[in-house]
Amino acid sequence: MPTVWRAAAVLGIGFEAAWPEVTDGLFEIGAEVRFRHPLVRSAVYRSASVEQRRAAHRALAEATDAAVHPDRRAWHHAQASAGPDEEVAAELERSATRAQARGGFAAAAALLDRSADLTPEATVRFERRLAAVRSHLRAGTFDTARALLAAAESEVPDDLGGARVALLRGQVASASDAGGDAPLQLLEAARRLERLDTPLSRRTYSDAWEAALFAGHLARAGGDLLEVSKAARSGPQPDVPLRPFGRMLEGLLVLVTDGRRAAEPMFREALDALLAGDVPDDNWLHHAGMAATAATAIWDLDSCSAVHSRHVALARELGALAVLPSPLNGMAMIATWRGDFEAAARLAAEHDAVKEATGIRIAPYGAMLLAGYRGQPKDASALIAASTEDAISRGEGLGVDHARWCTAILNNGLGRYREAMAAARPADPSAPGLLMATWMLPERVEAAVRCGERAVALAAVAEFESTAHPGEHGWGRGLAARSRALVSDGDVADGLFREAIDELGRAGVRAEQARARLVYGEWLAGENRRDEAREHLRTAHDMFVAMSADGFAERARRGLLATGEYVRRTPAGNRAELTPQELHIAHLARDGRTNPDIAGELYISARTVEWHLRKVFVKLGITSRRELEEALPSRTPPI
Repeated sequence: MPTVWRAAAVLGIGFEAAWPEVTDGLFEIGAEVRFRHPLVRSAVYRSASVEQRRAAHRALAEATDAAVHPDRRAWHHAQASAGPDEEVAAELERSATRAQARGGFAAAAALLDRSADLTPEATVRFERRLAAVRSHLRAGTFDTARALLAAAESEVPDDLGGARVALLRGQVASASDAGGDAPLQLLEAARRLERLDTPLSRRTYSDAWEAALFAGHLARAGGDLLEVSKAARSGPQPDVPLRPFGRMLEGLLVLVTDGRRAAEPMFREALDALLAGDVPDDNWLHHAGMAATAATAIWDLDSCSAVHSRHVALARELGALAVLPSPLNGMAMIATWRGDFEAAARLAAEHDAVKEATGIRIAPYGAMLLAGYRGQPKDASALIAASTEDAISRGEGLGVDHARWCTAILNNGLGRYREAMAAARPADPSAPGLLMATWMLPERVEAAVRCGERAVALAAVAEFESTAHPGEHGWGRGLAARSRALVSDGDVADGLFREAIDELGRAGVRAEQARARLVYGEWLAGENRRDEAREHLRTAHDMFVAMSADGFAERARRGLLATGEYVRRTPAGNRAELTPQELHIAHLARDGRTNPDIAGELYISARTVEWHLRKVFVKLGITSRRELEEALPSRTPPI
């Protein structure tokens, strides 16, 4: 510990201070300083006077090599300062920049907090406070961000500064709690910025649009998606060529006001430029949600997956916990559509861990969709009901409609078609529903056909074909063909079912392809083509069993029984006993990750990981990690 001894020399402290008879065993100095207990370390520091602490920090700053440890030296200088000191404040600001580059938003936020406190000049102090708020926003420390904004409000230098404070307040509200008042706050900030900073106003409109998307039909009056879109389209435009995310925003505004067909060329152009270009990391962190929405709106699952994957990887790399829940939800949904329920469960568990670590409140979109497809009614209904209640209480209308859609999927799988048809409608049909309202339509078609409500089914098919713009190939086209087949007859229906199976297979949406085989097999059985029906029902059943889609697997089994083929009922298995977090931890442990590795990924302690693993072992009836490979469900075969 040469730095410690150099600092001790500055203070006139000799080696004898570390002798055992002097320290009384409270601490020892070897390769590092070791205290007998963490509380001893805290007690030693707190028992020193303020001046003694400052003197110690001052000595440590002198003893620290500025070329090797500039950030440590800057921090000790800051702790040694008794009052404003611009030189030290500037040094801390440079340290914060380095911390952010290393992926340390939490560390950068702490450095900027102290830098602002030590800044003598009011305007510079205001800027540093706002920089600290932005770092706290990324790190997910929202209470501290709000406290800093309150301090900044007393130092606002001009109208632009006040508008920027309003913007950050809206961003904190949106990031910490999807829904609520955030859309209106951000819309008002965007309008204030129009005459002060046009580029920042446009970026604020994009924040307002995303917040309004989550608020959905529960947005406050004047802050709904249509109002935000109209306001943004009528606002001043930047006088420079639009970059990918700017072009994406323009497309989203057109999507709401003019529909998918008008927006698709804009989305294609922006996505191609985004995925092929060199876009700054901060733009990715801040706006990637728009790109994922755009890709999903035009049924481009590969681009959506690429955007979410890049977003999650960057957020993990930079320690930007606040932005992780949304793309983790998106990746879990994609994994579910692709039939990889194991990956979906892991992503949903990570989403829950990040929410717990940060206090972010957002509906568990990935977990709800997975529960709907898994078809375990007790667990799925409990999750969906709790998520709905929470979303309503916070004004997250998107979460409410997502829960209704997942309820429709669950009930279609279980053969509860009346319940599915009732659920497959937005809570407020008059609100612009975009993705969720579109995804509900194929569920409504299937349920209505099974209930004998042909008029309802035909209306839903027509609405899907006219508003979803499913395209000529791929995921959207496959859903359109499957839906149209269900209301068609004879050779037309037969051709459409086959087209749906092919298109959904090419698109890689394994869960939807299996459903296409299921309804085709059921239709063939109704046409008295039993041999062909068995082929498709058997394939669907095997696919659902491999995915662990229990509700749909049982429905396929019943279809096979009706054709005269006996199929043993597939037990749900031990995985149903594990919570999502236990399942995630078990998968990571099975794959060779150590307890500290798992703890770091899930933002919990290694001791908590050990506790969860003990519960997993008891539930699965095993005693070691080596047995996890056989005890856990097999990995879903590649698509």
